[in-house]
Amino acid sequence: MTDEDEVMQLVHGRVKWFDPSKGFGFIVSEETNADILLHANVLRNFGQGSVADGAGIVVKVQKTQRGVQATEVMRIDPPEGVVFPLSDEAGQLVGDDILALPLEPSRVKWFDKGKGFGFANVFGRCEDVFIHAEVLRVSGFADLAAGEAVALRIIRGRRGRMAVQVVSWETAARGVA
Repeated sequence: MTDEDEVMQLVHGRVKWFDPSKGFGFIVSEETNADILLHANVLRNFGQGSVADGAGIVVKVQKTQRGVQATEVMRIDPPEGVVFPLSDEAGQLVGDDILALPLEPSRVKWFDKGKGFGFANVFGRCEDVFIHAEVLRVSGFADLAAGEAVALRIIRGRRGRMAVQVVSWETAARGVA
């Protein structure tokens, strides 16, 4: 870091857009006058390979000659104004009911963003857990990669177990979720 680089404290903002295939995206915040670069490596260090557009985010930033860049992700919140897309199978679960469910350590079997769903396996169990793209989005993710470790809050539906929340493995391990 040079004398011209300036380390700033925490910045609260929203994800403007993030493209995992490009490896970067941008955050907007009222606390800065410029968009903040969010590199995929910084997001991966937080334990996520993607983040949903519009998700709330708290980052540490560094101002450099090339602009403002996120150096560490501290927290990601689901996009504002969304509710968990629970089917009739879920009954009358509300946010507090969902948060009361245990986080189950899982590994993504596959997820197809185009199809809008995928499956994961909970460690030590053989049945698949269904993950809908909308549950993924309201959990603050844009996509999942096969083999990715996550923690899931799960209910039993008519067709089997289904995720109602996805949490990054690192966030779950820190006990923040």
